[in-house]
Amino acid sequence: MSWLLYGANGYTGELAAREAVARGLRPVLAGRSREPVERLARELGLEASAFALDDATAVREALAGRSLVLHCAGPFSATARPMLEGCLATGAHYLDITGEIAVFELAQSLDARARAAGVLVCPGVGFDVVPTDCVAAALKEALPGATHLALGFDGQSSFSRGTGRTMIEGLKDGGCIRRDGRLVRVPLGYRDRRIDFGAGEKLAMTIPWGDVSTAYRTTGIPNVEVYIPMSPRRVRSLRRLNYVRPLLGLGPVQSWLKSRIDRQPPGPDAAQRARTPTHVWGEARDAAGTVRTARITVANGYTVTVHAALGIVERLLRGDVPTGATTPACLMGARYVETLPGSGPLVVG
Repeated sequence: MSWLLYGANGYTGELAAREAVARGLRPVLAGRSREPVERLARELGLEASAFALDDATAVREALAGRSLVLHCAGPFSATARPMLEGCLATGAHYLDITGEIAVFELAQSLDARARAAGVLVCPGVGFDVVPTDCVAAALKEALPGATHLALGFDGQSSFSRGTGRTMIEGLKDGGCIRRDGRLVRVPLGYRDRRIDFGAGEKLAMTIPWGDVSTAYRTTGIPNVEVYIPMSPRRVRSLRRLNYVRPLLGLGPVQSWLKSRIDRQPPGPDAAQRARTPTHVWGEARDAAGTVRTARITVANGYTVTVHAALGIVERLLRGDVPTGATTPACLMGARYVETLPGSGPLVVG
C-alpha cells in the first residue's frame, strides 16, 4: 500500500522518514520544497513528491492512489485543512502530529464527512497527544464517574524550530481549558498548583494543550486542564504578557519572535533526546471527591512522536480501519503508550 509522509524535510518529518525505512516501510516523501525532499529521498532510496498545500488540485493529484498520509508539516493551523480536504476527496486516511486545539476541533467537525468518504481522521499521533491521551483513557477506566481531569508532563528537552514557531503563534490566544464540556479561553498562566509528575513535586501552570480537546472526546470527562512545570519567575513573566497579549498577534511582533526561534538549532540531537525522558501525569476526580492518579515515564517527546506515529501507520496499513474522526487512545487503546520504545509501565493508583 502506498502512503505519503508530508513535511519530510522538517526536523520531525526527517526523523520519521529515517525510522520508517529502518522499520522496512516505504513512504513517499513529500513537502513543499523539492530539493531537500528529493535529496533525502535519494539518500533513503524512496520516491519523492513536491507540492504546495495551497494548490488544491496538486494536493488531490499527489494523494490519488495513496492509502494514507502522515502529515508532519506545521503550523497545522495553516496546513491541516488543505490536507484534510485532499484526504476526504481522495479517500486517504489522515494522521498528523499536531498539538493545536483548533485542529483537533476541526477534525471532529469533519466526522460525518470522513465517515461518508470511508476515511479515518486522527490528528495528534505524536507526543501531542498520545501519552496524555492514553493516561486520560486509563483514568476514565479507573474512575468511570470522573467529572474533572488534569493532565500534564515534565520534560527537559529543547524544542524544534517548528514547535517554537507554533508556540509563538498561539501566544495571542492565551490559555484554554475545558469547563462543563465547553472550551473556555482563559488568561496565560490561568491556574497553578504543585504536582509530582514523577520526579518530585514542582510548581506547575496550565497551558493550552491539545488534550483539552482530545481528552474530552476520549473520555467524556467535561472538565479538563493541562499542566507543565514552570518556575515562579516564569509564571510571573507569562502572566505579565496578558497585559500586552493583543500586540503579540501583530505581524511585526510575530516576525521578530519567530526570527529568534529561527536562529536556534533545528531541534535536539540524538544525544539530547536520549538523555531527556518525559514524565507524564494525570489525575481524575469524581463528584464524591474520589481521586485517582496515573503516571508513566516515556522517551523524549520527539522520539515518542516518531514511534507513536509510525506505530499507528503500521496499524492502518494492516487494514480493518475504522472511519470518522477519532483520538489516538480511542484508536489504539489506553495501553498503547506502554508499547513505545523508552516507555515504562502506566501506573494508576
